[in-house]
Order: sequence, then C-alpha cells, then structure tokens
Amino acid sequence: MEDTNLSFRVFDLTQANIEQYLQPHKKDHFCIILVESGDISIHIEDKIYALNSGKISIAFPEQIHFLSNYSNDITGKIILFEEVLFCSDILKNELSAYNVNLSAHLNCTALSKPEFEQVLPIVQNIHDIYNIPSLVRKEQARFYIKIFLLGLIESVHGQHPVLNQESALTNQHLYIAFKKLLNQKYKTQRTVQYYALELAVSAKKLNAITKKHCGETAINAIHNRILTEIKRQLLFSHLSHKEIAFDLGFSSPSALNKFVKAKLKETPTDLQNELAQIYTA
Repeated sequence: MEDTNLSFRVFDLTQANIEQYLQPHKKDHFCIILVESGDISIHIEDKIYALNSGKISIAFPEQIHFLSNYSNDITGKIILFEEVLFCSDILKNELSAYNVNLSAHLNCTALSKPEFEQVLPIVQNIHDIYNIPSLVRKEQARFYIKIFLLGLIESVHGQHPVLNQESALTNQHLYIAFKKLLNQKYKTQRTVQYYALELAVSAKKLNAITKKHCGETAINAIHNRILTEIKRQLLFSHLSHKEIAFDLGFSSPSALNKFVKAKLKETPTDLQNELAQIYTA
C-alpha cells in the first residue's frame, strides 16, 4: 500500500522481475537498469544496448523499451521514479549546459570500477528505504536518487565537457531551448523559420547549432522528431493511419504516407509491419 504514496520504486534485477519488461512498452516515468553481474540487452526506441557489470541504462518517459537476452547470473537493480526526481529544475537552470542530448547519453552509461563502487551503496540505501519507508526516509530516498542521477550526469558529461567560452555556452543553451520548443510544437510547427524566430536567431545560425550538437540540420531534427512519434503511434496507439495523420498535423493520410515514404523509403503500413517484427521477435 505504501507504493501508492511513493514517487519511486526499487526491485532486484532478477529473472522473475525481468519477466515484466520483456514486452515493448512505454511509461510516464523513468526506468533505471543497473547491472552488477551478468549480461542483458535493453532495447530503447530503435537502438540496442548490451549491458554488463558497471553499466547503467535510463529509459526516459515515452521511450519505447524492453529487455532481452539476459544471462542466468544476472544481478542488479531496477529503479523506477517520476519526473519530479529528475533534477529537472536544476538542469533547466544552473546546469542547463549539461542538458544537451542528455537522454541519448543516459540511455547507456559505462562507469569506471571506482565510480560504480561509489554508486552501489547509494542504490542500496534507496532500496532499503523502499522496503521500510517512513515520511522522513522517503525524503532521504529522494535525495539519494538525485545524488545518484547527478553523478551519472557528471560522468556522461565528461565526454562532452562544458566549454568556458561564453558563445559556446550560449549556443548550448539555444540548442536546449530549440529541443524543448520542438517537443512542444512539432505537431503544428515544422519550419526552421518558426523556431529561429521564436529563439531570436537566424535560420542559418540555428542550423549551425543543431549540426554541432546533434550532427543534423534543424529541418532534419524537426522531421526526426515527427518520425519518432509516428513510430510510437504505429506501434502503441492502435489509431488508424488517418487518425495518426490528423493527430500529428498532416492534412491527410496521403500526406502522412508521402512524408514517411520520403524519409524512410517505405509506406506507414510497411513501417508498422517492420516495427511489429522488431518488437515482437
């Protein structure tokens, strides 16, 4: 009964608990898979990550994910937690430069042995509190989770350090603002000009910023965000192609068909069948 009052849950990474994660699904909360021993694969969207000792994966809300290919000696933890615990305010403000492509970096993180050994007691503390919670201990667990997350963020950011130049930091902030705005407006706004105007920069500068931080032009970033949602809805929404088309702002099902065919060289039906094969294999 205590679970209903908690913003987090913790389970051992056992074969019994893994059974719940073998089918493709998406949730409105975060899911951490921490591996202490053995091997397991996690599928997140269209990528597969092989996890073993010292590796940690975080699936973000709305990301399609599932587990597969686990060894008999698998051990570790599964931690589920809500958005409120993801240091969101900190990342949006004083640590905003750390927020560049953060979900992609945290989908799979390999820690050094000393780093991993520092993490384990923190995770065990969270698990202990989950098993015997109280009002005060629940607050302690939330702080432990934030400490754990900030440590991971610092670790992955070591590969993409914060630059000291003011212009570089400004560009990072603009890229983060673009991605945030894109997530809010991709169904209705699909031109580079719109996002450039909203961010008070030229279309040329916005393209340069997106190329630097994600290796693609602004228009490709817009199109890829739409494609991600098309894939999610084809696999999970049970909506017709007509309903998906109108939900995502296309003028007609044929416009959706034309968009998918131009980007992926296949029809929405072909894509749907392909996704079904990938996620049910």
